[in-house]
Amino acid sequence: MIHFAALCWCFILEGWNDGSVGPLLPVIQAYYSVGFAVVSLLFVFNCCGFVIGAGINIWLNERLGFGKVMVLGSLLQLATYAIQSPAPPFPAMVLSFFLAGLGMSLQATYSGIQNAQANGFVGSLKKNKSTKLMMLHASYGLGAFCSPLIATQFSQTRHWSFHYIISCGIAVSNTTVLCAVFRLKRQEELLKETGQEPNEERPSNGVALTSNNLYRQIFNINAVHYLALFAFIYVGVEIVTFIIRERDGGASAGYISSGFFGGLTLGRLGLIYINKKVGERRVVFIYVLLSIGLEITIWFVPSIIENAVAVSFIGAMLGPLFPILVGYGARVLPPYLFTGGMGWITGVGTAGSAALPFITGVLASKYGIKSLQPFLVAMMCTLVGIWAVVPKGRRIAS
Repeated sequence: MIHFAALCWCFILEGWNDGSVGPLLPVIQAYYSVGFAVVSLLFVFNCCGFVIGAGINIWLNERLGFGKVMVLGSLLQLATYAIQSPAPPFPAMVLSFFLAGLGMSLQATYSGIQNAQANGFVGSLKKNKSTKLMMLHASYGLGAFCSPLIATQFSQTRHWSFHYIISCGIAVSNTTVLCAVFRLKRQEELLKETGQEPNEERPSNGVALTSNNLYRQIFNINAVHYLALFAFIYVGVEIVTFIIRERDGGASAGYISSGFFGGLTLGRLGLIYINKKVGERRVVFIYVLLSIGLEITIWFVPSIIENAVAVSFIGAMLGPLFPILVGYGARVLPPYLFTGGMGWITGVGTAGSAALPFITGVLASKYGIKSLQPFLVAMMCTLVGIWAVVPKGRRIAS
């Protein structure tokens, strides 16, 4: 439980990081005198950090182990906020978003190094795995719910970048907790401490597992590519949804972002029973179709109140999807490939948090912000098609 609580605190910081982007985006544009297409470079470099972190996560995990990689990711996050706090020149701000993506990629899997490690750790647990994954990702939603409330206040002041001083303080606590709880140990050692023997399943062909072999085996699994593509679009849709509300909602839009992430948190916690009752594979189709219907109301109903309510419900519907994806990955990936495979899937998925906002920036510049609703609906429809072709069980390509 202490291990799990430490990972939840790590995810709260990730959510805090992501939730602050929407409310601060307009003031960042104004402060640096850049358009939406240029400010989207923040997302692009954030994406690059995530993808690089996902790629090297497998190698780092083999060389350093779980505990050291988590601390490395947390230190990169700490460096990020130290750079951002004084509102540095725009190139330095872009670099900080790269470091944020790299650090979170290593720690978690939703948002870098920490992300892949945390999802891999919880996904390796044998008791109440699905429930704990929902709670872990609900922690992300809690951080993302609280952050816009604070960031919105700072966005209306002269020293808007001081918001990142608070982030820096949370990052210090995150590094301290990770060092104290995991003590730089490997995942196998930590699982033994809890009384769970790590799964020693290995390929039966007698080939020694090196980093190169792990990469090859992961990329030979068809499900990895389908899940990565699903995550790519899902995370991009999630990010774009609240950014669009930020651009339409004026000074109060930061609170609408909180509504989205509040819905996401409640969806991850409140829909656990329905997920188990209906079945996680079937329930994904239901949630995405409901989200499409709600997105269409935003498209055609010109009411900020209705749109805010719809965005909150969309958050609730989209919320369970990513934890379900991680749990599904645990069923279709061999245990010894799970952490590396999910690191890659979520790293590529997080690239969507940069790619889709960048595309929406280009579309908004050329056709106006209203052109983005049909784009979102199309992306959500694509999610349905991708989930339909995800393999139902473990199937490794020859």
